Amino acid sequence: MNTNIPVIDLKDIGSRQTLHALDEACRHWGLFQVVGHGIKAEGISAVHDEMRNFFAQPQASKLAISRSQENPWGYYDQERTGNEIDRKQVFDYGPADGATQRPQWPHQAPGFKSAMLEHYAACERLAFVFVEAIGHNLGAKPGLLLRSFQPSHTSFLRLNYFPGKHGESAATESALGINPHTDSGAVTVLSLDQVAGLEVFVQEQWVPVAAQDDALVINLGDVVQVWSNDRYRAPLHRVAGSGNEARYSAPFFLNPAYSANYEPLHSTVDKDHPPRYHTINWGRFRELRTLGDYDDYGEEVRLSQYLRQS
Repeated sequence: MNTNIPVIDLKDIGSRQTLHALDEACRHWGLFQVVGHGIKAEGISAVHDEMRNFFAQPQASKLAISRSQENPWGYYDQERTGNEIDRKQVFDYGPADGATQRPQWPHQAPGFKSAMLEHYAACERLAFVFVEAIGHNLGAKPGLLLRSFQPSHTSFLRLNYFPGKHGESAATESALGINPHTDSGAVTVLSLDQVAGLEVFVQEQWVPVAAQDDALVINLGDVVQVWSNDRYRAPLHRVAGSGNEARYSAPFFLNPAYSANYEPLHSTVDKDHPPRYHTINWGRFRELRTLGDYDDYGEEVRLSQYLRQS
């Protein structure tokens, strides 16, 4: 098997050649790297600098902006994946929504907020480009998939810190930075440092994802898998232990509006390929997934629970 993660140059994403490369990567991997993405290197560098400085702060300073069950934005060191606590610390940013869901910014970090807002906007633009390209490859009319993100989407930017064996970490015996999972949203845009750890499960084996200079990692989520009627799969992935060396990453998760309902696209369904999923409401699905991430509230919701009976 070829275990080289696909790398796609996006300088002409509308070309037949690039769209074909994207289709192949989505079919066989679900996770791939992109260059020529248009996000400035200095912006990515600023995010990683601010991230390192933030997680180096005393624990009391980070806990002062802890997230809660009511407000998902802020710092947390008890994140769960598949009901297992990960060996990591996170900071999440998303837009304000209602009275309790509001961003929290670290004190005494004047460049932090601007770096994160700029990167959020850049990743948002890039992720929507992928949604349109994926829709084209699946036979959807232009703009159809974008409706799922209106009037306002629920995307967020996460900062991950994996301390290594000798660093400050969550109170867990887990050997994994992040336990195996698929992403629940549509598209993830991920910026990595050069420390190994990310692995994707392909053809019954874990394949390491080595960060390429100037590249970002694109990862399909469960929403795209449903839209595609399983033509594209949200890949199972994890973060292995990084030894003694600290590791950092910054994923942007493009998520639909809470009101969005999604199901297999009509263009992916025919007599040989009946719809494999019931209609799913994103708000309810995300609520159940978030409860499992924040604490051990029963079995974590999975896409397989929405499969139609064959």
